[in-house]
Amino acid sequence: MDIRKVKKLIELLEESGISEIEIKEGEESVRISRAISTPMMAAPAPVAQVAMPQAPAALPMGMAAEPVPEIEEGTVINSPMVGTYYASPSPGSPAFVSIGQSVKPGDTICIVEAMKILNQIECEITGTIKKMLVEDGQPVEFGQPLMVVDE
Repeated sequence: MDIRKVKKLIELLEESGISEIEIKEGEESVRISRAISTPMMAAPAPVAQVAMPQAPAALPMGMAAEPVPEIEEGTVINSPMVGTYYASPSPGSPAFVSIGQSVKPGDTICIVEAMKILNQIECEITGTIKKMLVEDGQPVEFGQPLMVVDE
């Protein structure tokens, strides 16, 4: 990831009221967080961390993992944040994308609402929507598969 992008993220974090942001580009991810100062303390400088892929944690005996949806071949588009998934710009409007539709980089494919902010999620590849993995209005987790695109 380009250091200029990281510096720009730090500036955006300082200008906004948020305390933490995580961005993922391909297999690289960056999490930048800062402590919110109290009146008696000075705020520490923001710290940039490059997250490394981690092995999944083992579950205690007797606990089963949630079933993972079977994903067909293709490129999986994951949620970049925790929030609520919306397939269309407003209730009653047509969905941004549907199965069989062609997409290209820059096309808006959905919205993930996080903390009352509607974040338009753009496609980063060229292909055809093969499978939708979440329903409109469903809560999503960071990294949760949203749809499959056949390149």
